[in-house]
Amino acid sequence: MSPARTRLLAGAAALSAGTLLLAGCSGSSGASSGPRDSIDYALPANFTPNWILPIGTAAHLNTNNISIANTLWEPLIAYDGSTGEIGWNKAGSVATAADFAPGNKSVRITLGDRHWSDGKPITSDDVRFWFDLIKANKKEWAGYNPGQAPDNWTSFKAEDDRHFTITFDRAYNPQWMLANELSSITPLPRHVWDKGGDARKVWTDLNDAAKNIAGYETDALWKTISGPYAVKSYSTAGKVVLTANKKYDGGEKPAIPTVNLLPFTTAEAEKNALRSGSVDYGYIEATDLDQKDSFTARGYEVKPWSGWAITYMPYNFNNPAMGAVFKQLYARQAVQRSIDQASLAKVVFNGTAVAGYGPVPQGQASDFVSRAQKDNPYPFSTTAARELLTGHGWTEQGGVMTCTDPGTGASQCGEGVAGGTKFEMRVLSQSGSTVTDNMMSAIQSSLAKTGIKFSIRTAPVNSVLAQTPQCEADQPICKWQLSFFGTAGSWYFPAFPTGDSLFQTGGGSNFGNYSNPAVDKLISASTTSSSTEAVQDYSAALAEDLPVIWLPEPVYQISVVRKGLGGFSQDSLANFHPAQWKWTG
Repeated sequence: MSPARTRLLAGAAALSAGTLLLAGCSGSSGASSGPRDSIDYALPANFTPNWILPIGTAAHLNTNNISIANTLWEPLIAYDGSTGEIGWNKAGSVATAADFAPGNKSVRITLGDRHWSDGKPITSDDVRFWFDLIKANKKEWAGYNPGQAPDNWTSFKAEDDRHFTITFDRAYNPQWMLANELSSITPLPRHVWDKGGDARKVWTDLNDAAKNIAGYETDALWKTISGPYAVKSYSTAGKVVLTANKKYDGGEKPAIPTVNLLPFTTAEAEKNALRSGSVDYGYIEATDLDQKDSFTARGYEVKPWSGWAITYMPYNFNNPAMGAVFKQLYARQAVQRSIDQASLAKVVFNGTAVAGYGPVPQGQASDFVSRAQKDNPYPFSTTAARELLTGHGWTEQGGVMTCTDPGTGASQCGEGVAGGTKFEMRVLSQSGSTVTDNMMSAIQSSLAKTGIKFSIRTAPVNSVLAQTPQCEADQPICKWQLSFFGTAGSWYFPAFPTGDSLFQTGGGSNFGNYSNPAVDKLISASTTSSSTEAVQDYSAALAEDLPVIWLPEPVYQISVVRKGLGGFSQDSLANFHPAQWKWTG
C-alpha cells in the first residue's frame, strides 16, 4: 500500500471511523425513508482507517486512507477513473494547468483561485511546504523510490502565489510525470502546520499527531482543509463521519451533507447490513453472486467495480530461512507452475477475476501488456513443477521436497541453499474474507502436490502490512516469508503502470527486497520513453523473472448500490469520491 497510489493496498486497503446514526429504512425493500442528506458507505471487511495525514508512510498505505485524505485535502493534480476512464480530474484538483517546457525537463504549474477553510489563500508556498517536507524526509515517505521524486526534482521556483516551476534532472515522459509523480503532491497549509521551519521536526510532529487517531476530530491541525469534506468524527472503534466543508471553493461541490463510512469485521456482517437496508453503498463477495436477485429486490443495483490493479504474494528475499531458496529462479518457477489461476478465477472468484501473469493489469485492455505476459510463461502443471525441483537437487521426503544435493551446479539446489533445507513456506494473509480463505486453501492443496508445504496464518490487513515490511536478514521482523493483502487487488496503479515503487531496487513498496539490475534499467526506461514498447519490455521481463507469486486479479469489489444513488463512475484506481455521490431519485 499505493500506494502508490500508487496505493496498496489498497487492494491493500485499511481504515477506521467515528460515530453517527445510520440512515433509516422502511419495509423489506430496504429503501431509505428519511431525507436524502446522508449516505452510509460500507468499508472493506476488517479494514480499519488509521491515517489522516495526506502523506503516506509504508505502514499506512491503503486506498481508503488515501481516499479520506484526498477528500479533506485536494491533490495538486487529481488522477482518477471517476468519469469512466483514467485521467486528470481538474474539478477535484488544486492546479488548473501543467505546461511542460520544450524538451520536457520542467513543468510550470498554475493554481486555481482557491482558499483554505480558514479563508487563507492556497499559494505556491503551500506546495513548496509539501516539496520541502518530502525532500528532507524522503526515506520515510512511502512514495519514495531512489532516483525518482523528489530526487529527480532539482528545483522549485515560485513566480508568484499561483504559479511555480519544477525542474527535473533530465527529460521525462510527460504522461508518466503527470500521472505518477506530480499527482502525488498535495498542497499543505504551511501557516497552520509549519511550527518551526525545520522540515525534519515538522515531519516528526505531523506524524506523531497522525498516530493519535482519537484526536482526529479535535486536533486543530486537521481543521484547516481544502477539500469538499471535513472530519466530524473519527473513532478508533471503526467509523468515520465526514461533513460537507461549507468553505470549499473547488470544483467538486458535495451534494450529500453527511457521509458515514462504516466498518465491518467480516463480509458476512456487511452483507447482513445490506439485507437490513442500513447500508446505501456496500458490496458482496464473489461467492454471493447467486444471491444477486435478493438484493435487487431490496432496492439495490449490483455493479462490479473493476480495478486497474495486479494481485500477488511477495516473497521475502531477505528471509534468513527461505530467502536463498526464493532467490533461485527455478524455485519460483516451480511455485508459479503450482498455482492454478484459471480454476481460482472460475471457482473461488465465481468468474469475477482474470488470471494475471505479470506486473501490468490484465483485467482491462491496454497497450502496456507484453505478449510474453499475455501468453503466460508458466502454465499450471504440478508435474512440471516437481520436475523443476527434482532436476535441481531436491528429493521428496515425508511429503516435502528437501534439498539433497546442495551446491551451485546446474542440477544442484543453488547458492546459499543448505543441504537438508525443506521447501516449507508460510504466508501471513489478510483475515475476514471467505474468498481469501478459500483461495489460500486451494493454493495450499495445489502446492502440496508439488511437494511444497504451505502454512497459513491470518491477521487484519493493517497487521499484515505492519508485520511484513522491507527488512534485513538479521532483523527480528525479517522472519516473514510470504505476505498477502489483496483479495480486492494487491496494488492499484496510477494511470501509467510502471513498477518503480514495487519492483525497482529500493522501491518504497518493494516489500520483499526484490532486486534485478536489468529490470531497474527497464523501469527507468519506461519513465523517460514516450513509447509503450518500454513498458512492454518491463512487462515481459517480470512475467518471466517472477519477483512475486502472480495471482488472479479480481474486481475491486462487487458493489451493491441503492437505486437513486448516482452521478459517478466507480474509480478503477480504487478510490472513492464522496463529493461525486448524488441522490438522483
